[in-house]
Amino acid sequence: MPALDLPRTYDPNAAESRWYAFWLERGYFHAPDTPRDPYCIVIPPPNVTGALHLGHALNNTIQDILIRFRRMQGKDALWMPGTDHAGIATQAVVERRLFEEEKKTRHDLGREELVRRIWAWKDEYEARILSQLRQMGCSCDWARTRFTLDEVCSRAVRRTFLNLFKAGKIFRGKRLVNWDTQLRTAVADDEIYTEEVSGHIWTIRYPVVGSDQVLHVATTRPETMLGDTAVAVHPDDPRYQLLIGKEVALPLTDRRIPIIADPLLVDPAFGTGCVKVTPAHDPNDYAAGLRNRLPMINLLNPDGTYNENAGPRYAGLDRLVVRKRVLEDLREQGLLERTDSHLVPLKHSERSKSPIEPYLSDQWFVRMGDEPDGSPGFAQRAIEAVTSGRIRIYPERYAKSYVDWLAEKRDWCISRQLWWGHRIPIWYAPDATEEQLKAAFGDRDDLAWQRSETGGWLICSERDLRGDELGPEQALIQDPDVLDTWFSSALWPHSTLGWPASTPELRGYYPTAVLSTARDIITLWVARMVIFGQFNVGDVPFRDVFIHPVIQDGEGKRMSKSAGNGIDPVDIIEAYGADALRFTLAAAATETQDLRMPVEPVRNEAGKYGLRRGFGQPIEWVSLDAWKKAPRHQRVNTSERFEQGRTFPNKFWNAARFAILNLDGYQPTPLRPADLAIEDRWILSKLDALIEDVTGHLDGFRFAEAARSLRDFTWSEFCDWYLEILKPRLRDAWRRSAAQQVLAWVLDQLCRLLHPIMPFVTEQAWQALNAVAAERGLTTHAPSAESVCVAPWPAASSGLRDPLAEAIVSQWQEKITALRNLRAERGVPDKARIAPTIVASQTVAESLRAGEAAIRSLSGAESLTIVERLDSRPDQAAVAVLPDAEIILPLSGLVDPQAERQRLRRQLGEIDRQLHALAAKLDNDGFLAHAPAEVVAQARSRREELTAQRSAVEALLASLPG
Repeated sequence: MPALDLPRTYDPNAAESRWYAFWLERGYFHAPDTPRDPYCIVIPPPNVTGALHLGHALNNTIQDILIRFRRMQGKDALWMPGTDHAGIATQAVVERRLFEEEKKTRHDLGREELVRRIWAWKDEYEARILSQLRQMGCSCDWARTRFTLDEVCSRAVRRTFLNLFKAGKIFRGKRLVNWDTQLRTAVADDEIYTEEVSGHIWTIRYPVVGSDQVLHVATTRPETMLGDTAVAVHPDDPRYQLLIGKEVALPLTDRRIPIIADPLLVDPAFGTGCVKVTPAHDPNDYAAGLRNRLPMINLLNPDGTYNENAGPRYAGLDRLVVRKRVLEDLREQGLLERTDSHLVPLKHSERSKSPIEPYLSDQWFVRMGDEPDGSPGFAQRAIEAVTSGRIRIYPERYAKSYVDWLAEKRDWCISRQLWWGHRIPIWYAPDATEEQLKAAFGDRDDLAWQRSETGGWLICSERDLRGDELGPEQALIQDPDVLDTWFSSALWPHSTLGWPASTPELRGYYPTAVLSTARDIITLWVARMVIFGQFNVGDVPFRDVFIHPVIQDGEGKRMSKSAGNGIDPVDIIEAYGADALRFTLAAAATETQDLRMPVEPVRNEAGKYGLRRGFGQPIEWVSLDAWKKAPRHQRVNTSERFEQGRTFPNKFWNAARFAILNLDGYQPTPLRPADLAIEDRWILSKLDALIEDVTGHLDGFRFAEAARSLRDFTWSEFCDWYLEILKPRLRDAWRRSAAQQVLAWVLDQLCRLLHPIMPFVTEQAWQALNAVAAERGLTTHAPSAESVCVAPWPAASSGLRDPLAEAIVSQWQEKITALRNLRAERGVPDKARIAPTIVASQTVAESLRAGEAAIRSLSGAESLTIVERLDSRPDQAAVAVLPDAEIILPLSGLVDPQAERQRLRRQLGEIDRQLHALAAKLDNDGFLAHAPAEVVAQARSRREELTAQRSAVEALLASLPG
């Protein structure tokens, strides 16, 4: 046998650096420009806001499993990598760092300098993100790496905007938006969260003009009353019917506002039945304002201060200062009726964490509704893409979230008041004439213009326009806003393939095969990719959408480094290896969508706690006190799940190493499966079923089931049974040839099946196997692939299914397990050689005799008697009665009755101790009332188990002689 690289202990870090470089060198990840059988996944581009977290690790593991699986099936598999500029998110973190380190705002730096700094941030964190993906083993086509602000993607953004502009799908309008006063930009509904805070409800007196009546109006935001344009009541409320159409004097102002009837806004049974209407500062009021054609008075400046519309006493003050002053003024005038404590559901910006203000502003929108002639618009066509089955969503329940959101057909606000992102390609020409535009631009197809509602012209251009293109007297002014980051992300499946150019990649790989993503961006991203894919390319962007689980900590909270409960995938890779990370995540990727991982700090053997001060820095081991004082994002965490996940790659390596070391003298010859030993036929039959199961699971995105099937077969059938049964044959020169050949083949197939989930350890085993068994097969033999990465995926073969062999070996396993249990129950020492007897029918006895050597070897028997009847039984024996056999284990000379009696009594005492502790819990009404239902159920189940164990131990005690 040649010298082999077969270390006794698998070193994941060494294997990862060695084999990833090998794959890159061989170009296995690069897909052809013109595919014959395409399969494409575009990576959900990670935001360049920071490093990848465990959720990214889960999603990228899933994608890599699919890509490696399809590549091995012979497809031209393209996994398109890249990153997202993440406009608002990235600008927010850079602005936060700017203020923390220099006490400056973006306005102190100016647009050009801030954008320069964000590019520097992007370069640093993009490199970090791509490095993390490589460490995880992601087989991306790195030569095609894209960035949503690069030249290719920017061209697609400009062309899309122009096409939308020409088609009348883009418009500018004054709408109520969610406003982030810290970042001074609009944010989407899906980019805010609601948090209950302690607040108040203030009841204010609104005098009815021309009478001594007052309306009592309750509000949680009294400062907005300065922008009220009506008070609404329900038309059927008898208390106010006679007041509808009259006016109230708006407190603290010199304005009068009408009393209107609005059944949609007012619930007469709630509060006083009167509602102040502030259309410019509340979404419900905004809708009521549109219905009732009310004026809309904007009180806010972009920075959260009040403007001149609030009056000189309040203009220029922050909105919270205005609130205090308004309440003081109402009290002085006797118009504050009462104040009540109240929990207020307050919306916050996900990015800046500051409270959201509803704000009436001019924004750019994409029309989502149906066409004027009634034909389906963007939203409806995206709905039909899913309801028609052209796109399938897994799990199916998420299709409803997609359809329900699109069914609202809300226009999409695409403008953001930021500096980082795609600048809106609109130029204003306020004083130009159409003749001047025609003279300057002619019939250019990369440009279009239309009249502005405020006068002048709007010019949309694919390329940047100079300010003097219409002449020195007609300056062009570009819109200062940037596009919503989801605009460029929505183009990702086709912009990355070269659109708007008709590239070979676009023609070959679009539509892509599958999108794997999280449920929280079904509306933000998935729906919009469908909209733009159909608009630009005329087809859906992908055929399947897989919604992966959300990773939470042990308490069900979302993981976050800033919260101190996050886990950095690089920390797990360094501690346990990439395969352990990948297998653990794949095995947890069920459809429950609640993937809980108890989080605990990493500790070394000396009891020190881990900190990582920065990316690429080694772990620093410190005391618990120092660990607690360190910033939360520096703490290195882990989960017991990964400790458990580490055992499987190690188990596989140990099994592969044993197999390879026993292939000395391997000489393959054509085999007839029917002539093989029963255990060979059994393992090949089980392997064939595994191939079919795993292939089906991966086809159906059942990653946890695939991982479980592979683990169960490898650990149980292959390691615990087949290798153990095979050991005597491998030591026998006359019987080892066929055993070696089957063993090499099973290991070959296992390497292939496990490779998509655990690529590194399987490559290590594959290369070692190639060194001793370059040609593998059963009935025929062929040279193996130079890498398991490009080895053909195993194909199930009905010719290898052998129900008879499975039934026979199942008989062996059952009897071996029963003998092992008898030994354990009766305390027979491990080294003691037993001489059991099995009594069974003729058919069963024949099956057992075929495996007599295996039964003896695996049960530690010196001899084994298999009979169809037994006339006499030994006086001192343990007996197991099975459905089809009786097993008798003579104990004379094997067990000291007195010592066994003492052991069983100790065991009985331990059981009684545990039962007493459980009784204290289960007889406690407080425990039953307050403990989680699953904890109570577990305690009851454990009590039942212990009670059964106690009965069994008592029976064993009674059976002992003397």
